[in-house]
Amino acid sequence: MSVPEPPPEPPRPGPADGWRRPVTILLTVLVGLWVAGVLTTGQAAVWGAEQLRAMLVGRELPGWAWLLGSALSGLLAVVPALLLALVPRLPTARAAGRVWTRAVVAAVALGAVRGVVDVSRHELYLVLLALVAVALAVLFRAVDRWVATRRDRWGATRRDRRADGRADALGLAGGLAVTLPWLAMGALGGAGETVLAVAAAAAVGLLAATVLDDLLPAHGSAWVRVGVGGLVAAVALTAIAAGTGASGVALAELLVLPPLGFAAAALRAAAGRARPVGWLVAAATAGPLALADPQETALVLGFDDAPRWILTAAVASLAVGLLVDLGYALSLGRGVVPRRWLAAALAGVVTIAGVAVYTGAGRPGTYGDRLFVVLKRQADLSGLDAIGNRDARVRGTYRRLVDTANSTQAPLRRELRRLHIGYTPYYLVNALEVDGGEVVRTWLSTRPEVEQILDSPRLRPIPELAPPMRGNQPAPPVPQWNLSMIGADRVWRELGVTGAGIVVGTSDSGVDGAHPALAGRFRGGDDSWYDPWSHSRVPVDHGGHGTHTLGTAIGGGNVGVAPGASWVGCVNLQRNLGSPGRYLDCLQFMLAPFPYGGDPLRDGRPERAPHVLTNSWGCTQLEGCDLRSLRPAINGLTAAGIFVVGAAGNSGPACRTVVDPPAPYPETLTVGAVDRHDRLADFSSRGPTPDGRTKPDVVAPGVDILSALPGGGYGVESGTSMATPHVAGVVALLWSADPRLIGDIPRTRELLRTTAGPASAPAENCGDRADLIGTGLVDAFRAVETGRGAR
Repeated sequence: MSVPEPPPEPPRPGPADGWRRPVTILLTVLVGLWVAGVLTTGQAAVWGAEQLRAMLVGRELPGWAWLLGSALSGLLAVVPALLLALVPRLPTARAAGRVWTRAVVAAVALGAVRGVVDVSRHELYLVLLALVAVALAVLFRAVDRWVATRRDRWGATRRDRRADGRADALGLAGGLAVTLPWLAMGALGGAGETVLAVAAAAAVGLLAATVLDDLLPAHGSAWVRVGVGGLVAAVALTAIAAGTGASGVALAELLVLPPLGFAAAALRAAAGRARPVGWLVAAATAGPLALADPQETALVLGFDDAPRWILTAAVASLAVGLLVDLGYALSLGRGVVPRRWLAAALAGVVTIAGVAVYTGAGRPGTYGDRLFVVLKRQADLSGLDAIGNRDARVRGTYRRLVDTANSTQAPLRRELRRLHIGYTPYYLVNALEVDGGEVVRTWLSTRPEVEQILDSPRLRPIPELAPPMRGNQPAPPVPQWNLSMIGADRVWRELGVTGAGIVVGTSDSGVDGAHPALAGRFRGGDDSWYDPWSHSRVPVDHGGHGTHTLGTAIGGGNVGVAPGASWVGCVNLQRNLGSPGRYLDCLQFMLAPFPYGGDPLRDGRPERAPHVLTNSWGCTQLEGCDLRSLRPAINGLTAAGIFVVGAAGNSGPACRTVVDPPAPYPETLTVGAVDRHDRLADFSSRGPTPDGRTKPDVVAPGVDILSALPGGGYGVESGTSMATPHVAGVVALLWSADPRLIGDIPRTRELLRTTAGPASAPAENCGDRADLIGTGLVDAFRAVETGRGAR
């Protein structure tokens, strides 16, 4: 039996070391703080820029921005770390420098993965993350073999080696304990995505163990190893956390991993090697990677949505991590290593607790994103506008769309069923929403009938939904300024037209069907309400936005433009992040309503379609849409004689910001916003569209608009969302005043544009003045009066 060599003696201090040692220690502390601060700040800054861009224009941050941010913060951090590894005479300082240099290199390499993969391609990101982490671990080990002679730098004894198995179990138990809050508050993605997240976490754990294998020299007491080593490990784990996780998930990792530094040092000291650290970091990393969707860290959801629960889980993990730190430091730091059976039992107890938390308080199941697959062939809708009878026209449109979908999708549907891949067929756009990730995407891209494959994000459930907005103001006693500004009250008073006989359809966050301004105007029946999100049977508003916009279109109580019209509704935005499929669910319902539980392709009732649609939403790139994605849907609605009104967006004052479907389409009557002084609102999106079209078409009041809110009250909101229902209400007045206009889209658009009044536009060069205000401020009285006179 060989006898292990004794640990090397620490170097004896020379005469000049009296003042150098404290200076070196101070510099080491400052370098550690600098490395942790730079990497944390860099990650937060790039994520903040991404959120700002998402809220302003609904676009992801370009990949080069992530690459630049990772490279810049890495360069600022690696230089002092590398100098620390080479210059000081103090072995502890050099060891810290070596560990931090490797950790920063790892942070840069892992962070660069975000720059080459879109946030929506999470499975691909996880694959690359795992590959890069393993490659770095192999590289670092190869460097160790080249530099050193594989001498045990910690001088481990035979007792240390026997502690390996126990320390492994303790490392796993500590990491699983840190994951408990994520099991309670988070939700898994798809099955494949979950497996890849666990694999990526394991790879990050392997990388962490490799980086921390050279944590400190062998000399010094156990308390020194744990205390000083814990600080060194915390900085290294900060660097690794900064590079781990797409988008805002890395911010969560920054709260989860660094607090485990002392536990990592204690495990390293007890085992004589860093393998238990790998178990600790892998289990802890898996929580955010597997149970938080990076797309749902976006603040466009609102802080009270998924961001709140992700932050809560991360802070709870931090607290658990500190407790693990304390327990392991007090026990392992004193050399007390539990027996093998006790360590295994601890890991088992934490595992059982995790299962209980997940099945009891958590949200069991998988909630993977889907793919929106658009086929090459779209329905031929030519000639439908020549059909004089409205019901026949809508029925003909519906029939052509459904027949095209059924015939062209049949081969692909058969293959999906054979492969046991779930799907939802659509007809208003000839497309299918398909379950699956990167493997399914690759297979679908080989199919000859497929034109494009878009992402269709699926929100994961959260413990508690944010409450809807509530109104705290009473119903106004007289028509509001915005109604008088466009002459709607004059239409009621002087022309006797209120919108009677016209049905307005709204697709939004829902509608408070019990609100006094709206309750009496609901069309009723079993085909006037559809909620594909929560499957409510009666009208309900999940956010408040939909009640407010519909109130402006047709509400009573002196807030609605066409208070005599009725309405039908659909929920396309339960939590402010939609998808092509969810938006299309509602647009199909508007073309051919169907009863609860009905099949849109079989049970549609096109003769029950509303006349006018108000759409205060836009399908952004973050939600999976591109400029073409919903164009066939708006074409189909227009072919059926249904008037589509859409919001320009709130990305002003920048030019070329009318970008999110359906606003850029020529078939959409696109609306910008002005204030009570006829001035264009700063937030109102400007044209031209990406394909050079002049937008918006008209403007309407959209600043400080009083309307209905859930709970029976009223409140003030601003946005092009508030301007859009004004125009939908004017169309209802027009068609109510002269039913011969119903379905005549070109004539109605002409009336709205040519009768619009003046509006003030700022001195901006967005191509043309019309790209700011269209033809001007919509004028309900002139439009209705002109429409009547022209007939």
